[in-house]
Order: sequence, then C-alpha cells, then structure tokens
Amino acid sequence: MTDDDIARGAAGASAPDSVSVSVSDEERLAQLGYTQVLARRMSAFSNYAVSFTIISVLSGCMTLYLFGMNTGGPAVITWGWVAVGLMTLFVGLAMAEICSAYPTSAGLYFWAHRLAPERSAAAWAWFTGWFNVLGQVAVTAGIDFGAASFLAAYLNLEFGFEVTPGRTILLFAAILLLHGLLNTFGVRIVGLLNSISVWWHVVGVAVIVGALVIVPDSHQSASFVFTEFVNNTGWSSGLYVVLLGLLMAQYTFTGYDASAHMTEETHDASTAGPKGIVQSIWTSWVAGFVLLLGFTFAIQSYDGARESATGVPPAQILLDALGATGGKLLLLVIIGAQLFCGMASVTANSRMIYAFSRDGALPFSHVWHTVSPRTRTPVAAVWLAAGGALLLGLPYLINVTAYAAVTSIAVIGLYIAYVIPTLLRLRKGDAFERGPWHLGRWSRVIGLIAVVWVLFITVLFMLPQLSPVTWENFNYAPVAVLVVLGFAAIWWAASARHWFLNPEHARSVAREAAREAAGEAAREAAGKGAPEPIDP
Repeated sequence: MTDDDIARGAAGASAPDSVSVSVSDEERLAQLGYTQVLARRMSAFSNYAVSFTIISVLSGCMTLYLFGMNTGGPAVITWGWVAVGLMTLFVGLAMAEICSAYPTSAGLYFWAHRLAPERSAAAWAWFTGWFNVLGQVAVTAGIDFGAASFLAAYLNLEFGFEVTPGRTILLFAAILLLHGLLNTFGVRIVGLLNSISVWWHVVGVAVIVGALVIVPDSHQSASFVFTEFVNNTGWSSGLYVVLLGLLMAQYTFTGYDASAHMTEETHDASTAGPKGIVQSIWTSWVAGFVLLLGFTFAIQSYDGARESATGVPPAQILLDALGATGGKLLLLVIIGAQLFCGMASVTANSRMIYAFSRDGALPFSHVWHTVSPRTRTPVAAVWLAAGGALLLGLPYLINVTAYAAVTSIAVIGLYIAYVIPTLLRLRKGDAFERGPWHLGRWSRVIGLIAVVWVLFITVLFMLPQLSPVTWENFNYAPVAVLVVLGFAAIWWAASARHWFLNPEHARSVAREAAREAAGEAAREAAGKGAPEPIDP
C-alpha cells in the first residue's frame, strides 16, 4: 500500500461516496481508500455461503437446544425462532444497504467512520471495530465449543469417552487448531468447503427432519410444540424467562456480517455482499424453523432428553427416535455442519482482524495485518482469531453457564457493531449516497426497527440467566464486554484519538516506513558491495 493509499483510507472523506455500477471492484475499493491486496476469487454464491455457514442452524439451534428446553421450553423455542428471525431480517436489511455503498473488508467500523459526523468519525469507528472484534471472537468460540460438546457426546456414545470439562476444552482446542491450519494452508480447500457446506446444511436438515418425521412411531402433539412452557431457571417471572429464551435464536442469527468482511475477495461486491447478508438470514430462518419443529415433535421423553448423560439433548432425541445406529449417523451430520461453521467463522474473523489492524487499531497491528505472499491471506490474523476464541472458552472449566455467557457476548458485541452504522445512517438521512443495492423508501422504517431491537437485546442478554445467582452460574458477559470496552476507551483517550484514521498520522507513518526501508536496502547494498578485508 502506498503513502497515498494509506492517507486516502485514513482520511475517509477524500474519496467520493457515490457508487457507479460501471466502476470495477478494484476501482471502487481504491475510491474507498484501499489498494487491492487480497485475492478476489469468490463468487456471489461463495460470499453467501460463508454467512449461511456461520449462521449454521445445525450449530446454533442444536448447541443451545438444552438452554431452550430449560428457558421457556417448546413454546419459546418455536415462537422465539419466528420472532427473532423476523427482527434479524430487519437488522440485516439495514446492514446490507450500507454494505452496498462501502464494500470493504473493514466492514462495520469503516461504515461508521464514513457515516459519522466528521469531528467524531474516528471515535465511532474505533468503538464499532472493537465491539465487532469482540463479537467475532466470541462467535468463533461459541461455534467451536459447541462442536466440541457434540463431538464429545458422539465419542461417549461410540467409545465410552467420559465427558468432563477438561476433555471438552481439549477437544475445543483441537478443533480451533484444525480450523487455524485449514485457513493457513488450505485456502482453496476452505473456499470449496464453504460451498459444500451450504448443501451439507440444506440436505442435512432435510434428511434429519425427514427421518424424525417418518421413523418414530409416536410424536408430540401440536399443542406441546407450540404452547408447552417450561421454566427450569429458578426465576418466578414467566415473561422474564420467555425473554431470556430468545438467546437460542438470536445467537444462531449471528455472523452474517461475514459477507461484508469478504467483499474484498468477492466479484461484483457492491451487490454480492448485500445479497449474501440478506439471503443467508432468510434461508437460515426457513431451514431453522423446519429443523426445530422436526426435533421438538420427535421428542420421546422431554426429561430424558434434557437430562441426557451426554449433556446434548439433540443427540438423545435422535437416539430415542431413530435408534442407536441412525441416531449416531445423523449426529455426525450435525457435527460436520458445526465444523464447517467454525472453519468459516475463523475465515471471516481473520478478515475483520486484518482490516482493523491495517488501520493500526489492535496491539501489534503490524503483525496481524501481514499477508502471506503465497496464499494472499492474513495468516497471523487467523491464529489471533483462534487463540482469542480459546481464551473465551476457558472459563467453562469453573463456570457451568460459560457457554451461554459466550453466546451472550457474541450477540452483544456483534449486534452493537451491527447497529451503530445503521444509527449513523439514519442520522445522515438523504445525504447518504446509496450503492446499487438499497431499500428505497423503506430504509428509514427498517433502520428504526433494527436500532430499537438491538438496544433491547443488548440489555436483555447481560442479565442473569439462572437464580439464585452464584459464582458458578453468573453471566460473565457484562464483565467481558466491560473489560474490552474499558481497554478500548483507555487506549483511545491516551493515544488512539491522536492517530486512528488520522490522515496526517498515516502519511507520517508511511514516510517513516519508506525511509526505514530505503535505509535498510542501502545498508544491504553497501554490505554486499564492500571489499573483503585484507589479512596483513
């Protein structure tokens, strides 16, 4: 990236906001202030596939099914999915319109910078980016921890593997290692697997639901599936429990900002990116509803599934309904989907880290935004994503509600980052220059609904989930959010406000880097050209 590129990207306002459909992807990226570095290999379908894979109804719905069974039961599982899916679609539509105008891997924090008032633009971008990083890392942790739990359940059923917190964490670490290696060395394989993942999920849901409908001799009644309310939280307020139960669905509907983060690697990014966001949400909404109905109707023993020795009710439901062989085979289908999901999450997470560190916003940014010359991917960012996810999952060793807390962190971090650009876009009004994909006259209404919904769930998922609250079950989501927010605020006040997205600072850094590089080259040349010393 040249001196001018860095300055133009930091200035933000120096490039035109208007978008012409005749402008190439590389030209539009240059208008936004960045030089094409990442390989642009992805089609519109591949872009959609990444977000659909990260949403992964076979991951989110299944890994939090136990939470749903205890926090509202079948009624909240079913109707909560319908309600949350609709509200998420509003959030996604509002994001997609902005994505069309600004198709860059920086995504949400770049949008915030372009849409905020000039004097405070850098601050809006800074905090949006930090919330996005927190949410992305937590999503990766939640996905791969869920995969580890299901893999442990399968190993228990097949080989008598004793499931303990320590062993689950070891499996969690192994899965993160696998996903880090794939994203480091198997870049083309990752792209292929993301495309395969879409069909794995679609066919997998169809096969699982078909088996659960056809094979069992008995099913639950419609009254049970749509009206049965269960409260095993210790809280006396039914309304409070219903609201807490929305976490299962809302956590599943996360990660679709991946389509924005992958735009620098996507052809026709101004339309493919926003379409990827919206399509991934509504197709997941339909597939998840079918999946949840299939599992809930097929429950043979509610308490038996909830108290399964494996700790994974969907596994017990499959075993009770289909027998040992069929149940374990379809459990492998779920585990496969979760592994696809975690792999895609590491991919998207690393692109966000790469973009944020490209603007110097993370400690040791010079490391995290390095790109492999062989694969043209941000390898260091891949391993930061995996390592951060592992750290978030470690409290499971002492906290029985750690998984629910991690999912809360994911929802809070991501949705705050999702809604800040939408809020700023509403404030900008008609001054916002739309891209080729936009909402027309519905933009303001959809944006307002999105903002109100995110404010609501941000407060909701910081609240205690079990009563009485103890050190073993407290929801540590507020602690994690406050630690990250506090760190970002202190760094901003002490240093970052002077240089983050500051064009003058960017120019001086670029000039200093160029001088150092020139000096190093001169020293190497002088060393090579110097005569060998003569031995008297």
